[in-house]
Amino acid sequence: MDSDLSPEPPLRIDSPRPRRLLCEQTRMRIHSSLLPLVLGLAALSTTLHAAAAGLPVRGLCLMAPSKKDLPAAIEFIRGPLRREKVNTLVLEFDYGFNFHSRPEFANDGALDKEGVRQLARACRDSRIELIPMLNCLGHQSWAAQTGRLLQIHPEFDETVGKFPGNSGIYCRSYCPLHPGLHAVLFDLIDELADACATRTVHVGMDEVFILADPDCPRCHGRDPAELFAGEVKILRDHLHRKGLKMWMWGDRFIDGRATHLGKWEASENGTARAIDLAPKDVVICDWHYDDSPGTPEFFVKKGFKVVECPWRKTNVAIQELARVDSIREQGGFFARRRALGVMQTSWNGFRPFLNDYNKALTPGNTGGNPPKDSEAGCFINLFKAVRAENK
Repeated sequence: MDSDLSPEPPLRIDSPRPRRLLCEQTRMRIHSSLLPLVLGLAALSTTLHAAAAGLPVRGLCLMAPSKKDLPAAIEFIRGPLRREKVNTLVLEFDYGFNFHSRPEFANDGALDKEGVRQLARACRDSRIELIPMLNCLGHQSWAAQTGRLLQIHPEFDETVGKFPGNSGIYCRSYCPLHPGLHAVLFDLIDELADACATRTVHVGMDEVFILADPDCPRCHGRDPAELFAGEVKILRDHLHRKGLKMWMWGDRFIDGRATHLGKWEASENGTARAIDLAPKDVVICDWHYDDSPGTPEFFVKKGFKVVECPWRKTNVAIQELARVDSIREQGGFFARRRALGVMQTSWNGFRPFLNDYNKALTPGNTGGNPPKDSEAGCFINLFKAVRAENK
């Protein structure tokens, strides 16, 4: 028999060689058990690198288009928005939709379900998430015009019979404690969400100045923070039961006096403490138009996901983008996950924004340099910076 194939003599356990062999076997077992952990850490490192490199939300917020502007809106989604690398489009519908779940809100002059489905299809084909917005709590009027919710159901008004012609106030609010309110509101939200085939609904809730009115039979004497947080929770819970996520503006969660941000970008009417009472799985849209304060860091530390929202000043938009990048690159794991990105806002109507966008990209009008201080110019400059980061 070949000596190379002969079995080795039995090893004595007390000899140096078996100890070395046992140590080697132990090391192999340890290395084998650590392999999944090593691979997991490597995967985590890759994930964190990707999180720091690309923004989950690259958004634009517009007023919903009119029925006559539907073809232009579809073309805008499939063309410019795809080229700009927008992946999130918030459209403010409010009550500008031909509702049927509540016949009193039918509106033949507004977009219907089929028209909105066309928008949703264009977004889906362009890998853009379509998020409908319906203003809740505040913004139930504008100037002398009261919105359709309180026109049709004036009993829902927080200040029934007060402020004729909306004189002396910014915007009306509905009463969050009215027993008939949410049955109506939820039907409208559900119908709009279904038409958009969405996973997310934006409920507004910014610039709420009328809350806990002393003449409201239900809200007078109540803590504004508890009322505000309670409405956030009611809306969030309804959407959660439908499998939907909730976005909202964040200004009422910020203490305007402590931060010196004032009563517009923050709250001076007692709602700020609601941030510690509200559910943490809503996404905060943090809007600031003239400066870039440290509010995204504030929301992240409070446990919220946040999207920074500029308006028409490019330098502010770029600062807000830098803040988000800083959180994602230098924060811990949870901070990176919470700083979602940026969303340009526009409040002049869909058609004016589209016209300004096309004009800003026409070299003959701008010399090839989009204006820095306009909605469309800010959007173009911001998304140029976003795309440069992701190369």
